[in-house]
Amino acid sequence: MAEYVSLGEIMLRLKSPGFERLFQSPVLEATFGGGEANVAVALANYGLDAAFVTALPDNDIGAAALRELRSFSVDTSHIARSGERVGIYFLETGANQRPSKVVYDRAGSSIAAASPGVFDWDRIFEGARWFHITGITPALSESAAALSMASVVAAKRHGVTVSCDFNYRGKLWKYGKSAPEVMRELVRYVDVGIANEEDCQKSLGVSVDVDVATGELDTAKYEALSAEVLRQFPDMQSIAITLRESRSADRNGWSACLRDEGGFRLSRRYDITDIVDRVGGGDSFASALIYGLNAYEDRQQSLEFAVAASCLKHSISGDFNRVSVAEVEKLMGGDASGRVQR
Repeated sequence: MAEYVSLGEIMLRLKSPGFERLFQSPVLEATFGGGEANVAVALANYGLDAAFVTALPDNDIGAAALRELRSFSVDTSHIARSGERVGIYFLETGANQRPSKVVYDRAGSSIAAASPGVFDWDRIFEGARWFHITGITPALSESAAALSMASVVAAKRHGVTVSCDFNYRGKLWKYGKSAPEVMRELVRYVDVGIANEEDCQKSLGVSVDVDVATGELDTAKYEALSAEVLRQFPDMQSIAITLRESRSADRNGWSACLRDEGGFRLSRRYDITDIVDRVGGGDSFASALIYGLNAYEDRQQSLEFAVAASCLKHSISGDFNRVSVAEVEKLMGGDASGRVQR
């Protein structure tokens, strides 16, 4: 059985070519992606034994999604073939002052319709050491929220470390419950929290005086925010918060912080220019943090690995982070020249 497990949705990603507006030309690029699937793919790409748990319809699109996951050596043996459809998201990539835009078409997807009883968690967590979930799945439907809760309860029963990216998606919370109503209960079972400032505020209802609209960062406020999250959720061992300075759709400052019992740590900051694709950037951070926390004894090094890996993801088209451990460690070591390697 796999040591690293994630639960969520893999979607069909339909993107307009280049920097075109949606349907500017009668072409859409079809690939697959989705927060938790992105994490499973990256972990497998780093050489870890990773499994992805979801539900997919028994049709050609579901089969294509399975093939895509298997092509990255992700264990798909726990994927249920049920439901009627694969969720879809449409992506328009922004440039300069025009932001990227995501349109969801995922209501009634297979995972949104899946009940907690669809999966055998005792079998899934046999031999597992880490479980990852996000705030996206419980936003899909009431049954998906119940499924998410059942998964973290089972993970803790099996002694598995649980990480959660709080991932607030305002367009998805439509079934009558607010994000904090659901997420505050789920996060009681989480060991490692991952978020940005908006996720803390809107998923958990935890806030300090942090203004994200200016694009400027005050790290003292993030020290306070991370401390407040751990104060309100005392069973959580650590919280990592990504710090994005959005200058434009093409240029971002990128760094992160990590707080645990050892104190507050701040990473190196990267100035990312000419962004190719920032979708999946948070997932690339989450997966690399999971890898780093298990590969390095030094928590600062774990944080630096996560930030470097997610920095590199901004140069790669598609949801998945297709970088190696060696490439990430090279950037961690200070080689950011981008020179051709011959």
